[in-house]
Amino acid sequence: MKPKAVPAKLLLNPVHLLAFGFGSGLSPKMPGTMGTVMGVLLYLLYPAQLDWRIYGIILLVAIIAGVFICHLSANAMDVHDHPSIVWDEIVGFWITMFMVPKTWEWIVVGFLLFRFFDILKPWPISALDSKVKGGLGIMLDDIVAAIFSLLIIQFFVYLL
Repeated sequence: MKPKAVPAKLLLNPVHLLAFGFGSGLSPKMPGTMGTVMGVLLYLLYPAQLDWRIYGIILLVAIIAGVFICHLSANAMDVHDHPSIVWDEIVGFWITMFMVPKTWEWIVVGFLLFRFFDILKPWPISALDSKVKGGLGIMLDDIVAAIFSLLIIQFFVYLL
């Protein structure tokens, strides 16, 4: 079943503009991947340059705000976790890259790992995705996918 189209007027609201990843989530193909690409671009513009403590604060704010942003946009669309809502992918990529060396190689690895876990949703991600609703549910499965990705990256960073 094709998801309901996003009314253009929603993009005039800053909350929905964030939820839709500045328009990246409106991609007709692979909106989650396009949202993650937007996460990479935003990461390169801002968080990647910050001290890890400030980055961590930004992550916490982005996660907490994301629960409300995603909840409001899902309600406006009258669909739980509409494919166009990609703030969770943006923040998920940022979590994946927390305290990871800022090189193209690690960015690519982070992108691929995060997309792997976000798309396949192995347990417990799948359980969270099906059981937790609202903005928290939209954010939570991506947060856990990002934590899995981050742990794998940190393991290899430590080994190398």
